[in-house]
Amino acid sequence: MNQETVTAPGEPTVGTGHFRTMFPTTARGAHTARHAAEAWLATVAVTSVDDDDGMATASLLIAELTANAALHGRVQGRNARLALTLTAETLRIEVTDARGERLPATPSDAETEGDGESGRGLLLVASLADAWGCESYPPGGKTVWAQCARR
Repeated sequence: MNQETVTAPGEPTVGTGHFRTMFPTTARGAHTARHAAEAWLATVAVTSVDDDDGMATASLLIAELTANAALHGRVQGRNARLALTLTAETLRIEVTDARGERLPATPSDAETEGDGESGRGLLLVASLADAWGCESYPPGGKTVWAQCARR
């Protein structure tokens, strides 16, 4: 966990905070990583992320992305990584797992109708985040990310 400050000439000081943790791709591992990230955010966030709505949104995004890695990104003996980057403008949440061949796709509303207990997570991510996506993580993993503007 690093915290660095960058100052541009004539500009106010902008702090950038970084949080990273590895977690086993299990429900318990995802839960532990989420709580560690929430604790870190509570200590470093000084604007919108630390209000109730901003923290709730961040917590939901972290929970969904880590749970998806535990459910869909599990490879025996391999951990996942949760990384947060907090700048004056944004919070970026990244979860990297070892299952690069299993890329996420946003399910359509038709696929999520009914009483099923799963299949709505990425719809939640898409509705809460200002942007989200997935990138390859060589040699065989992927990083799913979500970004929220700090208002």
